[in-house]
Amino acid sequence: MNLTIPYHLENYIGGYLIAPLTGKFIDCVNPATAEVFTQVPESGEKDIELAVKAARDAFPAWSVTPVEERFRILNRIAEFIEANIEALALAETTDNGKPLWLSKLVDIPRASANFRFFATGIMHFATESHSMEDKAVNYTLRQPLGIVGCISPWNLPLYLFTWKIAPALAAGNCVIAKPSEITPVTAFLLSIICKEAGLPPGVLNIVHGSGPGCGEAIVKHPEIKAISFTGSTRAGERIASIAAPKFKKLSLELGGKNPNIIFADCNWEKMMKTTVLSSFSNQGQICLCGSRILIEQSIYEKFKKEFLERVRKLTVGDPLTDNISQGAVVSKLHYEKILACIETAKQEGGNILTGGNAVRLDGRCAGGYFIEPTVIEGLGCNCRTNMEEIFGPVVTLQSFTSETEALQLANTSDYGLAATIWTQDISRANRVAAKVESGIIWVNCWLLRDLRTPFGGMKNSGVGREGGWEALRFFTEAKNVCIQL
Repeated sequence: MNLTIPYHLENYIGGYLIAPLTGKFIDCVNPATAEVFTQVPESGEKDIELAVKAARDAFPAWSVTPVEERFRILNRIAEFIEANIEALALAETTDNGKPLWLSKLVDIPRASANFRFFATGIMHFATESHSMEDKAVNYTLRQPLGIVGCISPWNLPLYLFTWKIAPALAAGNCVIAKPSEITPVTAFLLSIICKEAGLPPGVLNIVHGSGPGCGEAIVKHPEIKAISFTGSTRAGERIASIAAPKFKKLSLELGGKNPNIIFADCNWEKMMKTTVLSSFSNQGQICLCGSRILIEQSIYEKFKKEFLERVRKLTVGDPLTDNISQGAVVSKLHYEKILACIETAKQEGGNILTGGNAVRLDGRCAGGYFIEPTVIEGLGCNCRTNMEEIFGPVVTLQSFTSETEALQLANTSDYGLAATIWTQDISRANRVAAKVESGIIWVNCWLLRDLRTPFGGMKNSGVGREGGWEALRFFTEAKNVCIQL
């Protein structure tokens, strides 16, 4: 299998790799070097129409393909991803800027796990029946929707792309999928893997392009019955405004401004080690990162001293180097946004305890987009820095004196995706978990994921849930059949 990256990536439509009908391409930049290394199609409505036609032709056969056969094909894709982890990880790091060791350890293995999980899950997916004593019996059919759209972000490119595609395919749908135009390479390589694995033509169509051009064409198309989107709240609002009047099913996994609530009775070493990780993993570019660290007043100074010592030891460098902690942020535009957010924090009265600057490297990465891990204190809960998603290596520290105050600080945000609670008091853990307005709560851990559990947020963090049966239910239509006895 040839997983080399060509200079011009191609769309995957109807089982073929083809150039965009627009004839247009967008530069794809390696954020560690600021150099163009490939170009991605800038597809439009005609490309989406071609993909929909291919999906329409494929759907009748795929929708009735036995689940055992769907399992075999999707599991084969998982195996091919595993077998090519080195090539895929290098492509992901080149495209995204994250450390190569992280791509190998997390991103590519999780992409394989997504396919294997839903390949297996569809074999066990069941529906309900309800007996009306001696009058009738009701049973539920779960049938594929038809053609669905999956749009994924740039921060975990193959990881989140496959998280959407796998359940949609497993449930018997045909898919029009768009990866981020900023990080398209592993989605293109997945096209090659799917061909090799024997996925029938037209079942999965991967179309590249920008959000306004390609993404909106997917959302608007009348034959695409559902949209699963992960990305910014602003983009989610736009998608909802288009899709809702057309009564499409919507799953929107949007932004986060997640609180990390630390009580004095926590397991100190485990908390400290995990908090550094949850603050700065993937350069802080994970929607689940804890960007607002809330610390009980009695341990605030102790926490600040040790946390800063550990953060200052984090190394920023060439993503291809094994011993670095952080690589580059994803793009020049995002780099400039993060630095602007740090300036805003200063203007709001924030005290930069460590970091706050761009990092200039020598050699290959001299022009890359690197930023120091940054810790800020002295800001109130309602300022822009503590309310708006920065999505970079930037965290703030705030103190609290009571459980009630901790909850007030945690729930001030307009977002409600995830939260972490650190305490050895099981009663307190349950009380706080029940009252924090977030869809995902971790107690004494972070990013410990069981793929069977529902994933998603409250408030401005989105609508709907992904994962496990929730995903398979989203990608199917429920039909009740009532038979009178």
